[in-house]
Amino acid sequence: MNAREEILGRARQALGDVTVADPATDVPVTRPAPATGPATPAQVDLFAERVADYRAVVERPTVLTAADAVLAAVTGASSGTRRILVPPGFPDALVPVDDRVEIIRDGPTVTTAELDTCDGVLSTAAIGIAETGTIVLDHGEGQGRRAATLVPDLHVCVVRVDQVVAGVPEAVAALDPSRPQTWISGPSATSDIELDRVEGVHGPRTLHVLLVGPA
Repeated sequence: MNAREEILGRARQALGDVTVADPATDVPVTRPAPATGPATPAQVDLFAERVADYRAVVERPTVLTAADAVLAAVTGASSGTRRILVPPGFPDALVPVDDRVEIIRDGPTVTTAELDTCDGVLSTAAIGIAETGTIVLDHGEGQGRRAATLVPDLHVCVVRVDQVVAGVPEAVAALDPSRPQTWISGPSATSDIELDRVEGVHGPRTLHVLLVGPA
């Protein structure tokens, strides 16, 4: 008996007591209604903590210092010019204006090969989930297309405090299911055959989250 026959044999054995006449039964599932309203300060703190647990860099500027924080995040310790991709709709007030930064405005003419020449990308977010430390992009204004936030090696993501929700049910209730979504939990990471962590295989190696609060 080969492996295929063995697997099929186990499946048939498991289904042995199921008759053709057995009706399909739908089981009602009652889920609690998701909470509404903004996250509490404690939930915002939890979001920052959980995002950092995923090895992301987390900073908490105010609306008055956010532009400086974006500039510092994209330049980092680099002494050379950095090519930074900016998606349509990203707030102009947060776009760095500095000799060390070359701004690439994303659009239909920017190819995937050109994305690969960018050192980083800026984006906003649709929502942040405190319980899991997850950031969700629905690729609306300021968030860019999916490839734009996956190809450059640095992703600087701006999340407003009022975009943080308590948990996944609250996020699902708030998100538009008809829009494409990208759920991000830390920098891109996987493990090799010896279970050593390898970062950057499928996306940015560095996720820099700016959790922007009021002034």
